[in-house]
Amino acid sequence: MPHLVAPSLLSANFLNLEKDIAMLNQSEADWFHLDVMDGVFVPNISFGFPIIEKIRKATHKILDVHLMIVEPERYLERFKKAGADIISIHLEASRNPVDTLRTIKKLQAKAGIVINPGTPVNLLTDVIREVDMVLLMSVNPGFGGQSFIPGTIKKIEEVKDMIRTFQLDVMLEVDGGIDLQNAPSLVHAGVDILVAGNTIFASTDPSLTIHQLKSIC
Repeated sequence: MPHLVAPSLLSANFLNLEKDIAMLNQSEADWFHLDVMDGVFVPNISFGFPIIEKIRKATHKILDVHLMIVEPERYLERFKKAGADIISIHLEASRNPVDTLRTIKKLQAKAGIVINPGTPVNLLTDVIREVDMVLLMSVNPGFGGQSFIPGTIKKIEEVKDMIRTFQLDVMLEVDGGIDLQNAPSLVHAGVDILVAGNTIFASTDPSLTIHQLKSIC
């Protein structure tokens, strides 16, 4: 299956969000990636339910909601009601990730598990059978515009090996510091979804940049 591109709205222009959403709707972008931060799990605060509800009304594309929050299990139903199609939680932030992932599926959303750059891939062993997607952070979470951590390539290979070994239908997403220079190596390593924020929204032609990311083979 061709890889997907999920622009991260954290880098969009929130003074003119409607214009950026219209651009994404008309572009080759597959998903909208929405980073929700609570100022506790990560040292930043982004946006919550009201913004997601407005975005949901403005697009028919998949809303890929990445929860960088503590105790995500408290809010799953509200995120689903707000319009999330995919809800990803951090392995490091959930008290009982298996139960949380199962709850996401009961809500009729796709379930994703996320690990930070410093978290070993082997910790996914107990949860990977419960997920539709693994998201590897290739920067330390909390802020956009950071540089890609090269060691992520090895982790991509490890996750792909785990997926093949367990014979799972699990997608692999990578988020953080992705640009036109490093994206080809990620696609060749087996990444299914490229999340890109600053690379797209700081571009002089965001639609063209999305097209270039989509055209990598």
